[in-house]
Amino acid sequence: MKISILSLFLVCCFCCSLTAQNNFFNSKNAYLGQRTPNDTPRIFAQPMLVPDSGIAMDRSAFSADGKEFYYCNAMHWFSSKGNKIRYFKYDGSKWQGPFVLNYGYYAPTFSIDGKSMYFLGGKSDGRHSIVWISYRNKAGWTNPAVYLKKDYGLYDFMPTNSGTYYAGSNVGKGSMKDYTKYDFCTLTITKTDTIVKSLGPVINTPGFDGDFYVAPDESYMIISYKEKADFECELAITFRKPDQSWTVPQNLGPLINDGDAHRWGEYVTPDGKYLFYTKGTGEKDCHLYWVRFDTLKAKLKKEALGK
Repeated sequence: MKISILSLFLVCCFCCSLTAQNNFFNSKNAYLGQRTPNDTPRIFAQPMLVPDSGIAMDRSAFSADGKEFYYCNAMHWFSSKGNKIRYFKYDGSKWQGPFVLNYGYYAPTFSIDGKSMYFLGGKSDGRHSIVWISYRNKAGWTNPAVYLKKDYGLYDFMPTNSGTYYAGSNVGKGSMKDYTKYDFCTLTITKTDTIVKSLGPVINTPGFDGDFYVAPDESYMIISYKEKADFECELAITFRKPDQSWTVPQNLGPLINDGDAHRWGEYVTPDGKYLFYTKGTGEKDCHLYWVRFDTLKAKLKKEALGK
């Protein structure tokens, strides 16, 4: 009886802990204490993200409990020189930061268990694409180390619950610098091989297909589509059907796709409520934006799948 009571007590404590973490997203301190947007996108936390110089851009990432926020602070448009990953951390009473996590990287992406983080960028020989990884430790994070190094493109690398990874890749289609050959792809990684497979013509085009976000359960992807030669584009969503194929991409609407602009760095917060992305026509108007997403996703899912 004592063991049963103790077990019940521990379960209750665990459930309360999870509830407390989930409730943080509903608190006034969530999302760096910013006023949340509705259906109209809003610039996120400026000038808070760049208190000195540069641009907040590309993919960002919140920890699962919402108490850490990571993003890329770039110095210039279309240049990786001077990039750094910065972050904020909630200490229990207020947000602290921004601190610099590392230099030379971008696209911070948490592993599914939150114990590691992937990055793009870093030092390269120009002939390979590299995905880097850092591991969480008592001091914070380890220095990035090579996770994957391939002689084909690996753009916007993302993990999922199933163990399948997604990336934009040109595998089997010539030079990795020819971005018109990139497709949205899956990666199956084993101890001896990495198998890359295009997601097919329904969501891929003859142009660049590489900027995206995939849900951890692989139920949907948000993609940059209608890419022009200079990479101006719009955002769309595609849902995975029961037969594992993907629906025709649906435009996210005129409030998000409000004229010609570069749109990339798609990311959905762990609570599923908000879509983050980068938008700009040039260096001077490039910002991180966020918008209410859960209601829009539900509407578009019903239109695409009937449920």
